[in-house]
Amino acid sequence: MQILKPAPDKDAIALLEPFERLGLDRITLVSNADQAGLAYTQLSQYPAWGFDTESKPTFKVGEISDGPHILQLATAQHAWVFQLNDPVCRATAAELLALEGIVKAGFGLGDDRKRIIHKLKIDPVGILELNTVFREKGYRKDMGVKGAVAVLFNKRFIKSKKAATSNWANLRLSEAQLIYAANDAYAAMRVFESLSLESNA
Repeated sequence: MQILKPAPDKDAIALLEPFERLGLDRITLVSNADQAGLAYTQLSQYPAWGFDTESKPTFKVGEISDGPHILQLATAQHAWVFQLNDPVCRATAAELLALEGIVKAGFGLGDDRKRIIHKLKIDPVGILELNTVFREKGYRKDMGVKGAVAVLFNKRFIKSKKAATSNWANLRLSEAQLIYAANDAYAAMRVFESLSLESNA
């Protein structure tokens, strides 16, 4: 019988050194047609991206989100944050997610995928749920980005609760929102890279 590995708990993670995050100098906001075209050219040169979305929170009972409002894609060097209120950005995001031969890796992507299908009218291709990879490695529950960063890098991934529950539909995103969104995708990419190196060793 296989003994399942425990995921690190909050208290253990809290003691770790912080994981290095992308600063604003390595984050590109994509909010118009020109930026979307450049982002497509740059991203399409890579074989894999970290991937996540953000939606404006719903607080009322029965309220249905019209998200995602933001799509984040990241390489190991840079992240792009697409604002999906712009029709060209939305169309470019859909094209990128439909590209074959590129891995889009992230955590807890089931809900993201449903919302993308509804809003962007495409079913993303090449999605890799990183929680599934950890389950296959013998971890007993969903790892999540914090647990994965702790296991692979022995570091603490910082997530701002204030940014997480902020209004992602705002036309002007704050610096805190950009850093939060970009680094979710960036951390997923770093985890994917590390797991790939492990499996090739």
